[in-house]
Amino acid sequence: MKLKGKVVSYCNLLGLELVGFTKCRRFDELRNFYEHRKIYGLENEFEEEDIEKRINPNHYMSKGKTIISIAFPYLYEESQNIDGFSLYTRGKDYHYVVNSYLQKICSLIEELGGEAKCFVDSNTLPERYIAYLCGIGFIGKNNLIITEKYGSYVFLGEIITDLEIENSTNRNFEDIKKFAECDICEECYNTCPTKSINRNKKNPNICMSYITQKKDIEDKFLNLMNGRIFGCDTCQISCPKNKDIKYSNLDEFKPLEFMNITNTEKILELTNGDFKETFKLTSCGWRGKNVIIRNALIRKANFENKDISKYKFSSEYIMKYKDKLAKEKEGSEKNNETKN
Repeated sequence: MKLKGKVVSYCNLLGLELVGFTKCRRFDELRNFYEHRKIYGLENEFEEEDIEKRINPNHYMSKGKTIISIAFPYLYEESQNIDGFSLYTRGKDYHYVVNSYLQKICSLIEELGGEAKCFVDSNTLPERYIAYLCGIGFIGKNNLIITEKYGSYVFLGEIITDLEIENSTNRNFEDIKKFAECDICEECYNTCPTKSINRNKKNPNICMSYITQKKDIEDKFLNLMNGRIFGCDTCQISCPKNKDIKYSNLDEFKPLEFMNITNTEKILELTNGDFKETFKLTSCGWRGKNVIIRNALIRKANFENKDISKYKFSSEYIMKYKDKLAKEKEGSEKNNETKN
């Protein structure tokens, strides 16, 4: 069996169906795209600023010849029964889960005589573009990789190896711009709460998922959060390509018990110990306890329309938002009195 077949077969044994390969090379075709985003302020704090690192994966492995892209489906049927938290946060933290699978595949590659280095999320690789070149799926108008079997509900992981493995496709960057698979559908444009995605451009700095993770949220977005505590799935839920898809077979992404109910009251009383035993285990824990409490407070005041005056917090950071929400509510009530 050829190298490609051996890697794919092993991934299948692990329960991973979507695996692809592309040449490890400079992606110079992306330079203008990244330069445009930099000029127009469309980058955010989570992105690598050095364009050279983004287009040259060989800075990770100088003798790398192949990049392997693997998709990890995370959606469970019961994932869809609650609100407040994005679907991808319901199971165990994908950073650890995906890395554990990738490490196993790296071990196989080493047994086959190659070197391998794996990546998940925090790296400079253009992972969605790589996944597209590897045939994992297509890039939709919502800027997400959309797969035939699992829709866009997948995490991506990559492996760079010095083994030479044939490409899975002959796709190119120009074809992405046609959005052929999306055709005339614009559901994601129409439903995006902040218009972060639209016909003219995609601005991740006003993406609601990003806003819920920011340390400081501008006042204009507080009501637009609409009860969200971490993340936003609006463009995914509205996407027709996410209808009638397969659910995940990876046990690690089955929703943890405490994620089965969005209990705002409990979140507002969250202690450090509670946090470590709950949200810290998920992919929404990386931002820390106070961001989750802050967003729950915003939900309590603006979405549930409840009085938040009784809540006391030792954190000045959270108290700042409590005062802000109280003033906003007071101003709203005065406006209503004036109108009446």
